[in-house]
Amino acid sequence: MHFGDRLAQKIKLTGPLCVGLDPHIGRIPPIFGEGLAGVEAFFMAVLARLNGKAAIIKPQIAFFERFGPEGLAVLARLCAHARACDLLILMDAKRGDIGSTASAYAAAYLGPQAWVDCDAITVNPYMGLDTLEPFLTTADDNDKGVIILVRTSNPGAADFEDLLVGQTALYQRIAQSLAPLARDRQGPQSGWSSLMVVVGATAPNEARRLRVELPHCPFLVPGFGAQGASAHDAMAAAIEGQGVVVNSSRGVLYPHGAYEAQTKAVWAQIFDAALAKAAAELGCASKT
Repeated sequence: MHFGDRLAQKIKLTGPLCVGLDPHIGRIPPIFGEGLAGVEAFFMAVLARLNGKAAIIKPQIAFFERFGPEGLAVLARLCAHARACDLLILMDAKRGDIGSTASAYAAAYLGPQAWVDCDAITVNPYMGLDTLEPFLTTADDNDKGVIILVRTSNPGAADFEDLLVGQTALYQRIAQSLAPLARDRQGPQSGWSSLMVVVGATAPNEARRLRVELPHCPFLVPGFGAQGASAHDAMAAAIEGQGVVVNSSRGVLYPHGAYEAQTKAVWAQIFDAALAKAAAELGCASKT
């Protein structure tokens, strides 16, 4: 199935919440064990709790890369298990390079022989449209998605992304360049494109403007919760509850009291409550 259609299906099923897989070692409850074994046990437990509650995950590859080959092996196993659980996997790797290097990155994550099974990957566009072409072509050939940075959620985003090119901010110029590429990749069932863009929840006004520029693009929205953005901010560009995927990592993974849990049953109750709270907030915001 076309990536945009699959994404729309998942959002319709469980809402726009995406659970980030960011293993902060100092925050994983000790009941799951230590080191990489503890990381794997913790996230296996997280994936088990998502059934019917959230259908999209976003592993952040840097947190696994820091452990070297063993960490990447854990990531691959987690993604394989997520696939078996019918979760959509958005790999946050922010790749981007020219020519054959871009083609190699695209094959590594989106090709039929990809080393880790994911549905889409984040890509940095700042070296030009030619750096995106190998990702888009490989994604097209394999019903995958490409998620392109446009207006990010970090405080320093304005340093470059808001700079004027003529009378237009750079992030808007990028969106304008992406618009025809997104339009050409609309799903036959939903109309949503397989080209996604990253638009931070900390920039709701910019998100509304970008929705005009990119009417067919799903937005991957970081910044909800721990970075200070509200559910209403995160859903600023939604259309009848569709078209946005809102990531929450720390707020869902590491809620108050979870680290101190003495049993996995107690941890599960705390985790489920945090997950339900995030989903409910986004659900309410999508209706207003």
